Amino acid sequence: MSAPPKIVQRTLWSDATRSFSKNRLAMTGLVIVCIFLLCAVFANLIAPQPYYKSNLADNLQGPSVHHLFGTDPVGRDLLSRIIYGIRTSLLVGFSVQIFAFAVGIPLGALAGLRGGWIDFAVTRLLEVMTAFPSFLFAIFLMTVLGNGLFNVILAIGITSWIDVARLTRGQIISLREREFIMAARSYGAKDGRIILRHLLPHALPPLIIMLAIGIPNAIFAEAGLSFLGVGINDPLPSLGKMVGDSLGYISQYWYMGVFPTVTIALAMLSFNFMGDGLRDALDPTMYNL
Repeated sequence: MSAPPKIVQRTLWSDATRSFSKNRLAMTGLVIVCIFLLCAVFANLIAPQPYYKSNLADNLQGPSVHHLFGTDPVGRDLLSRIIYGIRTSLLVGFSVQIFAFAVGIPLGALAGLRGGWIDFAVTRLLEVMTAFPSFLFAIFLMTVLGNGLFNVILAIGITSWIDVARLTRGQIISLREREFIMAARSYGAKDGRIILRHLLPHALPPLIIMLAIGIPNAIFAEAGLSFLGVGINDPLPSLGKMVGDSLGYISQYWYMGVFPTVTIALAMLSFNFMGDGLRDALDPTMYNL
């Protein structure tokens, strides 16, 4: 007598992994993101020269064997500065999202679970913060705080938590009256345990999608601030600042602006492809059951 067929248990995450791996654009985005992460982590080993090393005798050299992406007006290797610029962009992108999630998730979860005056206060705070144009507010903060990497992260992150808090609050409100939450309360579970063990795991898929979309938004915001001259200070490389510095030379030295611009575009596209793939993968209605 043959053994009964083994039943393979399907979960949301296994279905999501299978769906994501079949999405070519999402996988392409994942590969590019991994390449960028390797560049950021191992910039010291990959970059042909230190990003701050200048040689005035080699200034404004076009792409060549010695300088694949050319050099800038003070003779610094553009490929090296782009590699370190990727590190700066990813550092800003991930740091801003850590800040946004650290502020937004507790506020949104507390407002959604407790309701009452706490929900009223958090909702009013969200409405007030939403009234500020995020990029213009970041420019204002940078003019007050001054240029610098930490100030850029703070200026962008100060408004990035709003959407995270709003999404978390909506997810918690939709889940807090479910049977498993009522059962947890009947066993005497405290609010902290309910949020961490029962609510947040069910609210995780949309938050993951927001994380994947929020990183390129922060990268683009940093590039915009540095392009306007209120972001990262020299000699620390910034892709946006490199584009801004190329404006006076772009008619004759095209490579100074093209290569960092293409790098920013690739970063934006790859994270957006990943975000779209995660959105489709984590949507149960997309699966072929």
